[in-house]
Amino acid sequence: MTQRFDFTLNATSGKARTGVISTPRGAIRTPAFMPVGTAATVKAMMPESVAATGADILLGNTYHLMLRPSAERIARLGGLHGFMNWPKPILTDSGGFQVMSLADLRKLTEEGVTFRSHIDGSKHLLSPERSMEIQKLLGSDIVMCFDECPALPADRAVLESSMRLSMRWAQRSRDAFGDRPGHALFGIQQGGLDEDLRAESAKALRAIEFDGYAVGGLAVGEGQEAMFGCLDYAPDQLPVHKPRYLMGVGKPDDIVGAVKRGIDMMDCVLPSRSGRTGQAWTRRGQVNIKNARHADDPRPLDAECPCPACSKYSRAYLHHVFRAGEMISGMLLTWHNLHYYQELMAGMRSAIAEDRFDAFEAAFHALRAEGDIAPV
Repeated sequence: MTQRFDFTLNATSGKARTGVISTPRGAIRTPAFMPVGTAATVKAMMPESVAATGADILLGNTYHLMLRPSAERIARLGGLHGFMNWPKPILTDSGGFQVMSLADLRKLTEEGVTFRSHIDGSKHLLSPERSMEIQKLLGSDIVMCFDECPALPADRAVLESSMRLSMRWAQRSRDAFGDRPGHALFGIQQGGLDEDLRAESAKALRAIEFDGYAVGGLAVGEGQEAMFGCLDYAPDQLPVHKPRYLMGVGKPDDIVGAVKRGIDMMDCVLPSRSGRTGQAWTRRGQVNIKNARHADDPRPLDAECPCPACSKYSRAYLHHVFRAGEMISGMLLTWHNLHYYQELMAGMRSAIAEDRFDAFEAAFHALRAEGDIAPV
């Protein structure tokens, strides 16, 4: 098993790419979707069940884990992998996005961000150095540098100031990360929807040198059209032979559009959050299982899906347990959603390898346009 972090680009189809990220804890097939395990668990799922969906890597959250149970406690207990029983790779975000979301509970300076915990009101400072320390204590395989993520829309002056602060923090993150064989540090491109600011950010990150690069500052309220407009150029500004990660995306059509534009990695809470609220994502679009029309429907959610929710239970049963407030509802729907997302990624990897991504994309949209067919 390799003891170093490496990325091999195997094939392209247009701008879409497929490859493999090699880590000491296993390979990550790209394009890859990372289920989110915010508090050291993917909600409603056992780790073995997440692995069974085809996931190669999970995402953990620095902000939440530093507050509870604390990075120091996790380190004493052997690190995040053992703590949550996930032996495969883990990427941790820097905590920057969550801290920036606290609004009135935080104070931003050059040093970092001082904030009060949403749990107990305790005061904390999160800086590039502290973020690197926490992620090292957690034992993350892929560490994200600390950055600021302003909400969109924003004035160019705000975006420019924020981006340059993030680039200074990126250098401090690189310095604090040090030399850690087998572990990777990703830089995060910022600049909002401004192509020139994105180019300046990418140039600064390339000069620092990272193991991978994220397109940050998107999926924060700008809408899909604007996001795709940015992705038409932002990935091209980053190194070709390093992984490209789009943070916090998204819906299936967001994912297909991002891969089309050269993105290799994505994460989002959507499949698990939707599962807990009675929403299933299928190849024909979204199904709201709470709707009354499913009460007598003997069909599976998706007849072509082999996941437990589809292969063993009817829509009528899934509707019943959701309406009854039974825990199995969230468990089954989350399993299905995560399976569908991983099936989508596998389909794109095959299409790229065979240089037929355009045909895959057309079929994806055509099937969704047909919609969920009602029972006869």
